[in-house]
Amino acid sequence: MPPGGLDQRGEQLAALAQLTHERATDPRVADWLATCEQSPTLAADPTSDTAVNLRWWRHQHDRATKLPAALVVEMSRATSAGKAAWAAAREASDFGQFAPSLKRIVDLCREEADAYGVPEGGERWDALAEGYEPGMTAAGVAAVFAPLRPRLANLIARLADAPTPPSDAFTRLKLPRNQQEAFVREVARAIGFDFERGRLDVSTHPFCSGTHPGDVRLTTRFADDNVNDALGSTMHECGHGMYEQGLPTEHANTPRGAAVGLSIHESQSRLWENQVGRSAAFWRWAHPQLQTFFGDQTEGLDHAAVVGAANRVAPGCIRVEADEATYNLHIMIRFTLERALLNADLSVTDLPGAWNAAYQRDLGVKVPDDARGCLQDIHWSMGALGYFPTYTLGNLYSAQFFEAARAALGGAEMLDAQFAAGEFAPLLGWLREHIHAPGRSLTSDALCERVTGQPLSPEPLIRHLEEKLLPLYGLNV
Repeated sequence: MPPGGLDQRGEQLAALAQLTHERATDPRVADWLATCEQSPTLAADPTSDTAVNLRWWRHQHDRATKLPAALVVEMSRATSAGKAAWAAAREASDFGQFAPSLKRIVDLCREEADAYGVPEGGERWDALAEGYEPGMTAAGVAAVFAPLRPRLANLIARLADAPTPPSDAFTRLKLPRNQQEAFVREVARAIGFDFERGRLDVSTHPFCSGTHPGDVRLTTRFADDNVNDALGSTMHECGHGMYEQGLPTEHANTPRGAAVGLSIHESQSRLWENQVGRSAAFWRWAHPQLQTFFGDQTEGLDHAAVVGAANRVAPGCIRVEADEATYNLHIMIRFTLERALLNADLSVTDLPGAWNAAYQRDLGVKVPDDARGCLQDIHWSMGALGYFPTYTLGNLYSAQFFEAARAALGGAEMLDAQFAAGEFAPLLGWLREHIHAPGRSLTSDALCERVTGQPLSPEPLIRHLEEKLLPLYGLNV
């Protein structure tokens, strides 16, 4: 769209937001829900498919009716303009161009939170986070993050002092993009993404979208000198896509046939990207594939070299390029800053300075400019405050689910042998049964306890990182 169309598009989106809100909050909807809820048969069994749908439709309706239509319309206008302002500011690496839009969006987010109602003993962040991960609160996230942060910092420090870090030669190897695309498509097919019910294309920022388990669309990205980025992005989006393809088709377009929440969705993408795609066992199968797809261009790389490159830890400024060990610190920084913005403890004007100071303190890196600092993510320009912690919660769930899957599928040696042979169907089948098929019949925490027998804990993720990374760096676990 040409830049001159921005204002008109903003008005179109605002009109659609108003129409959608009016239909969602029509008094007749409340009457229909009440009639169903009072039925002696429809909701008698709280575990039934109908009861699940009613419960979530009630949740969505109650939240929608708390928002004034004028606020919905204004937020649509503000975020439409905000995304364009963010894109221009990022291109110019000038936060000042985006600051007025962000201030307006933060002000509107505060109004939204107040309209939803701040939970007793909670804060505005909680009211917004409910829309992304029901039940998630700032206090709950902080309690999970508190023991994780020092353990990660200690691990990163140990790795930084290691005398023999893995080589990164594989990540710097220049390889033709058409060959990279053929390679990652084969990996996607092998791990279980169904190309009869989905497709894979290219975009600047990888994503997963679709309308139905039979129509799931992924994108990935390529760089001339980093096939690992293309592989990781593809396996990540395949994790999202296979979750969508595994949801019960007979319940499509209802809550019963929807994903639990963003944290569980992220657990599936991170599990395939990290627990599978960065494992030594996976590369015993994938390493020979390099010869098939790239020929002599990868001839000098042995198994240890590709595994080491896939797991090299290097603190940096960019979240989406972060390694497994440092990634969650990026999320913790954003969580802290957006809470401060919502609580008016941090002004939008002071955001770049606070961001840069946090990166220096927590990751030991100097942020060189706004584009690689507080302008790197699109989320806040979309009004998505309360979203970021779902990424780290997804990492935690992925590690805990993977431990449970490994135990159920014969132990680590059995699963490793399957990966090395290119057999990923047993793991996908376990995920289909235990994570995908239930849809939204349980909350994230309830699903975790049912599948793993334990509440969410940072320990599985720490075990995963320490047991894999320390030996690669020549250190004792």
